[in-house]
Amino acid sequence: MTQSTDFLKDKHILAVDDEKDILETIQEILNDTKVDLAQDYDTASDMISKTRYDLAILDIMGVNGIKLLEECVKRKIPAIMLTANSMNPGSLVESIKKGAISYLSKEHLSELDSLINALLEAKEEGKPTWKLLFDKLGSYFDKRFGKNWKDDDKEFWKKFNKTYYM
Repeated sequence: MTQSTDFLKDKHILAVDDEKDILETIQEILNDTKVDLAQDYDTASDMISKTRYDLAILDIMGVNGIKLLEECVKRKIPAIMLTANSMNPGSLVESIKKGAISYLSKEHLSELDSLINALLEAKEEGKPTWKLLFDKLGSYFDKRFGKNWKDDDKEFWKKFNKTYYM
């Protein structure tokens, strides 16, 4: 496990994934926090409507993560999108547009605590969370999607660089 600091300590986090082993890994990594788990959309939606979470970690596939993201945004719960099968430029752009504060490949799950800590710190300080993600994982996206992957939606990325990234 990577280093954990006060930004994570005592937080209440919702983790949603249809894979039980992923949820167990998240719970183990985030051992300084209270983590509620849900394996399906209905359970997660109910939990979002009834509980005030400091953060939600939402799988995109299998649990209708984009719809859960919309529910989190309405309740002002910051959300990180987590994916393996939906790791593509389209789901990244949709996550940004729908209000996620970050997007993470399940390949980087071992870094979850340090990423969340940094995101919560940035959010508290009014810094852009997406800049943090791209500073940390931008080369991963280039490798995964291809060097010119942003060319398919140049207008979005131009706006992104002016609003989300600064």
